[in-house]
Amino acid sequence: MCDASNSALGAVLGQRARVGQPVHVIAYASRTMDPTQQNYPTIEKELLAIVFALDKFRSYLLVSKIIVFFDHAELRYLLKKSDAKPRLIRWMLLL
Repeated sequence: MCDASNSALGAVLGQRARVGQPVHVIAYASRTMDPTQQNYPTIEKELLAIVFALDKFRSYLLVSKIIVFFDHAELRYLLKKSDAKPRLIRWMLLL
């Protein structure tokens, strides 16, 4: 699970034993954004939170199937966007 506010990023790494079971928290991560990142539009902050989480929890996620939960619906359409900013394209390639 990932989220971004106006000044910080947060992520939770969880594991579910089976579908329908509750999620057990493995780790939490957060950090503040620098002044430049605080000026990003909301969609870029949300994508930055996902990139941050995947980088932070990388050792847990290697060779694993993962599901990323986020609360910004517009992110789903970024992969279809042909005129995205270079920064967004770099981040999407990391995903």
